[in-house]
Amino acid sequence: MRDGRPQPLSDTDWPEDARDLLAGFAGKLNVYRVMAHHPALLAAWAPLRRHIVLDTSLGRELSEVVILRTGHRFGSAYEWAHHVSRARELGFSDARIAATRGRPEGDDGLIVQAVDALLDDRKLSGALEGALVARFGRKAVFDLIATVGFYSVLGYLLLSYDVPVDDQVAAELLERPLSP
Repeated sequence: MRDGRPQPLSDTDWPEDARDLLAGFAGKLNVYRVMAHHPALLAAWAPLRRHIVLDTSLGRELSEVVILRTGHRFGSAYEWAHHVSRARELGFSDARIAATRGRPEGDDGLIVQAVDALLDDRKLSGALEGALVARFGRKAVFDLIATVGFYSVLGYLLLSYDVPVDDQVAAELLERPLSP
């Protein structure tokens, strides 16, 4: 622990009651290695994470726009770095990624507007919700709201515990910084 704050757990310090999660998603990222200080929370987190990250009605690309905007709005260097990397893996251009920090046009712009409404007003207006449903469908709107909530909780953890960006992502962004 640094300053009394939990740090990412090593494999040897991994709690026995979360051992089954070590080989999966939880062992791959520092945020989950910190969350492993509370094994029951980590175990409860796993099924929602699967839905939000892999099975979302938004699709992987639009979900990534939600996550990038949420990470940007939270000022979470960890979330931003990790999702720049993930967005690139999905084929996003650096310009598209950078645009999520501002006011992009089209579908990305509608998603950014929704994230901002949820963070600023804690709700979607009737008109915005209607536009989202018309464009993406009702289930996608539920998933958008859940994704902002999910990544907000991660943002609180990341910022409270000053979780370090994972080495491979830090190296990638050092080698290839985001260009506008």
